[in-house]
Amino acid sequence: MDYAPLLGALIFINLDKPCFIAREPRLMHMLHFLMGLSRMENTLKIGTILTALMVGASAAVVGMMSANAIPGDGGIAGATGADVAVCDMPSIYRWGTSNGVTGYSVGTTSVNFGDVNLDWDANTNAHPRIPQNMFKVMDGRITQIGMSWCKDGFCALQQQGCAPGCNGGGGCPEYLTPGCADPYSDSINGNQGGLGPRSQCNAATAIYTYPPEDLDSNYNGAWGRRCAVEVIELNPSVNQDAVYFADSMYLHKQDFQAGNGLNNASYKRMNVGNLSGQGYQLSLSGSTRIGLPGIYAWSATVNGVLIRPVDIPNDGRVHVGSTAIDNEDGTWRYEYAVYNYNSDDNVGAISIPHPAGVEITDIGFHDIHHHSGEPYSTDDWTIISDGTSVTWQCKEFSSSAGDVENPIRWATMYSFWFTANAAPNEIVGDLGVHKTGNTVAIDVIAPGTPPNPYDLNKDGC
Repeated sequence: MDYAPLLGALIFINLDKPCFIAREPRLMHMLHFLMGLSRMENTLKIGTILTALMVGASAAVVGMMSANAIPGDGGIAGATGADVAVCDMPSIYRWGTSNGVTGYSVGTTSVNFGDVNLDWDANTNAHPRIPQNMFKVMDGRITQIGMSWCKDGFCALQQQGCAPGCNGGGGCPEYLTPGCADPYSDSINGNQGGLGPRSQCNAATAIYTYPPEDLDSNYNGAWGRRCAVEVIELNPSVNQDAVYFADSMYLHKQDFQAGNGLNNASYKRMNVGNLSGQGYQLSLSGSTRIGLPGIYAWSATVNGVLIRPVDIPNDGRVHVGSTAIDNEDGTWRYEYAVYNYNSDDNVGAISIPHPAGVEITDIGFHDIHHHSGEPYSTDDWTIISDGTSVTWQCKEFSSSAGDVENPIRWATMYSFWFTANAAPNEIVGDLGVHKTGNTVAIDVIAPGTPPNPYDLNKDGC
């Protein structure tokens, strides 16, 4: 039954006295009763939807995940063509510390969930290229704290364990058989001579330059090209209650050409151990979240985080996250994160609208710097707050300058935040596409109507 007409009639007869209902016990009781029935009916509907979603999510096990069970929409069970994914991240190697930065590399095990052999040719670009990242979730905010160059794959072991039906035999051929897994140890993934730059990859097509060209040989011996993390980011005395995660992705053109490129990244929880040799020991625990990039660790850790995949036309996908945290003093802290999954046009701006009259303070920005000779700027984004929106933007794209600006590039995440004196609402914001100058709409949590300055006793009347 639709109870809206009854509620409307009850409110209509008191329009000339808008606070009358709140002061009349019998009408208030009737209003609560009708609202309760309405909520009960909606709860039953929502419960049915949630049950269906939970049934779908229960299929998210290794080798059994359906295409609709993950936000990437990349099916990893019975996919047509080649389909590579990270099915496990077993360990982390700590290399050394220099100038307050430690170098790490994460072991990865990949699997071919497809139905044809996946090319693994070490001498051409028909092998996977594997970047790694590290993230911190603290006080409701997620930030990226580490990034690496890309491990270049060479031959594939044909092992059991990640999916049923591996019949690849032995050896280490230049392909990965359907159902088979191939492990790279944490130390192999940190071999600096085997790491290629992200800058020579087009993630939207998964085509990259191989062998890499014009590399700077003057890189740091401890953390150069590896996943470089500032020691202070892991210090427990200044990062109390922080939770850490690592993710990794396999970029492969055959996988993307088969339409299976949206489940290639996975993440796993990371633990900070003892300080040793000026750096912290790291380990991995729990299950690997297959097919999910690291931004999804945010919604798994913090209640109320909204994450939505956004497709840029004729390009690639990004994931946009948002949440609002009640400061319990009449203000809310609004947090945003944008993870560029495989867009080559890149993200160069994000704009969050809000009603006029909302007071905005404490605007912030966090990026992660490319390193070891990657030809990119490290300039922070410009912040514009004009009374109806908050906008962050990097320098405009310049093809003549060689595309050296600081947009959010593939397999990378930037974070944004501000404080407002208005309660949250779900609205539509804008994401700026760096190379084209176009914008795409994004669903985010943002400030709603500002508080009524004439409601002196805060009773809603």
